[in-house]
Amino acid sequence: TNREGMFCVVFSWLVLVVLAAVPYLMGGYLDPVDALFESMAGLSTVGGTVLTDIEILPRSLLYWRTLTQWLGGLGIIVIFVALLPQISGSVVHLYYAETTGFTDSRLVPKIKDTAIILFAIYLSLTALCVLLLYLCGMTPYNAMMHGMATVSTGGFSPYNTSIMHFNSLPVECVIIVFMLLAGINFDLYFTALQRGWRVFLHNEELQAYLKMVFGLSFLIALDLILTETETPFNSVRYALFQVISFTSTAGFVATNYDVWPAFSKFLLCIMFFTGACAGSTSGGIKISRLIVLLKALRSEIDVVLHPNSMLRVTYSDRVLPLAVVTGISRFFFLYIFCIIVGSLALTATGVPTNEAFFGMATCMCGIGPAFESVGAVGNYANMPTAAKFVFMLTMLIGRLEMLTVLVLLRKEFWQRSRRW
Repeated sequence: TNREGMFCVVFSWLVLVVLAAVPYLMGGYLDPVDALFESMAGLSTVGGTVLTDIEILPRSLLYWRTLTQWLGGLGIIVIFVALLPQISGSVVHLYYAETTGFTDSRLVPKIKDTAIILFAIYLSLTALCVLLLYLCGMTPYNAMMHGMATVSTGGFSPYNTSIMHFNSLPVECVIIVFMLLAGINFDLYFTALQRGWRVFLHNEELQAYLKMVFGLSFLIALDLILTETETPFNSVRYALFQVISFTSTAGFVATNYDVWPAFSKFLLCIMFFTGACAGSTSGGIKISRLIVLLKALRSEIDVVLHPNSMLRVTYSDRVLPLAVVTGISRFFFLYIFCIIVGSLALTATGVPTNEAFFGMATCMCGIGPAFESVGAVGNYANMPTAAKFVFMLTMLIGRLEMLTVLVLLRKEFWQRSRRW
């Protein structure tokens, strides 16, 4: 049932987070709380870390760390649905409880076949990214690690300085391209294979996504050039990388953006919330929801000017039901409300106000690095224990898009009822 599906998804994630923390504990590298934090950051693809020196860990553990992120990128349940041979048709509630976006469209009639297609696209993008990184001069190990972290938009790197470690333009270009591709709705890739590449030109969400990415990259690059923070070439290079990294919620770092001017950092902060396209591996609110919200706002203004007109919001050439528009508005309100409440909880544990807000926003949206102590060269190691539990809960809520988790807090959820 719907109730059982939501419970199974949340329970499965919690169990897998505990299991994924075991390798950190067995080696004695982390205490139980930090092991759970690192595990949750991996599976939820947030990419924040409590490790102060990543490079001292054995390669086997670093590979496990990145593998958890790759499994969480597409979705644990979606991958299980695709791979387990005995999954039945009742898996529909599991599938929809984990996938992102506000539509329930399927690529093909059967959920299992849809999951297999999504997994094949995910695996193909990963393999291609790994191959190109290898051709750019990375070792097979580094290519595998960064390819998996890029396509999952997780951002774990086996190096303390992330992508800054390589200082390689070809490597950054490959990662830029695949972060951008991972932020596109995977449904589009399948549709393009059937109908041709022109479907990309007519997708409203993709157009808005690309305009936002390149528009904000231009503004940041211009700001860096005018303030002489970077050379003109590096301004364009790093602006594009960091904007796509934040928008796709990958969280890779190619330069210390904490030293950038306030205007550039503010634009990066906006990227915390937008995310990329629905149906991708990115976190955040999603571009499609923001498009609908802006159209609804414009329609509300029209109603004020013309009281006899009706609220009419279109998306992808179809009129959205009022219930869908209302649901998206509630989602946006709840999203911001969770960040505010979480920030208050963090400040109660002793976390400074700025770090509480930035940390909460970046964990909710699945990015990882934020600003100041949890910024480009920082981590979550010095956060109070209570704050780490708040962050972990936020990662789970953000990854499952809130309602799947928050519905478990309702008394009615635990009562036997035919309505479920």
